[in-house]
Amino acid sequence: MTGPSRRAVIAGLAAVTAASASRIEAQPTGGADLIPLWPGVAPGAPAVLPVRKIEQRSTDPSFPDRWVTGIAQPALVVRRAPRPNGAAVMLCPGGGYGFLSYDNEGEEQARWLNARGVTAFILLYRLPGEGWANRATVPLADAQRGIRLIRSRAAEFGIDPKRIATLGFSAGGHLAGSLATRHAETVYTPVDAADRLSARPDLAGMIYPVVSMAAPFTHGDSRDNLLGKGADEAARRAASVEMRVTADTPPIFLTHASDDGLVPIRNSLSLYSAMVDAKRPAELHAFDEGGHGFGVRIGKDRPASAWPTLFAAYATRRGVFPA
Repeated sequence: MTGPSRRAVIAGLAAVTAASASRIEAQPTGGADLIPLWPGVAPGAPAVLPVRKIEQRSTDPSFPDRWVTGIAQPALVVRRAPRPNGAAVMLCPGGGYGFLSYDNEGEEQARWLNARGVTAFILLYRLPGEGWANRATVPLADAQRGIRLIRSRAAEFGIDPKRIATLGFSAGGHLAGSLATRHAETVYTPVDAADRLSARPDLAGMIYPVVSMAAPFTHGDSRDNLLGKGADEAARRAASVEMRVTADTPPIFLTHASDDGLVPIRNSLSLYSAMVDAKRPAELHAFDEGGHGFGVRIGKDRPASAWPTLFAAYATRRGVFPA
């Protein structure tokens, strides 16, 4: 990504201060739209709004790796496919609910989806530890609102409102799973007509996801950032995706590596088992190598690199992607 397109995204991720939080600071160009999730200030705002910060983790200008914090105004970054096929995916970057891995689990994912004709929406969701009220459901509120806004504007983007998936990574995988299992839960006060629409994704993809907040194999930082340190057992169970599967849970696709030393593969195994027990459609791909956070950067000589093709095939079989 070069020239105007890159400058547009950087502008769209520019710092948002308390004085200007009610509007987007810069309008993206180069084919990218930035859709704020909430009219005005997001619900449950702290007295002093967080300030946008971007940490560039890469030393290679052609290979950005930005971590974003200070999400005062959550939004959807729209990445349109050159030849859209009517399918859409809302991307949920990970970061342990402490930051957003914007490039690795946002922009890079949007590129391969766009190449397949899928319109991508990168969800810039609020981080629960940045002072928001009801911290445990702040990311879920943004995810629900994101799906509803995509559905409400489906005709504008050439999207079939019955072919909208979500795809999340690490803690973003937990968010995608929470959306899949808690899409009907009321976690915010409706603000407009879009909130009359369903927040249920038609498919949820979860890549090396955090799943359980109660089991011994939970990712401690994600749990503490979402719930606060010392959260009681009831709060941990309520936030555990594997305990929230119902007959209305959409199909779920899972990918994990056995050598993931940060988020153990037992997270994915526990959710897959829960889906099987509930007789809900699910597919799990477990690889012996890959570690954590590989996104689409893993070498093509390693089996885990096949996960985007496997996800696309599953989405096609479930009718979300076209044949």
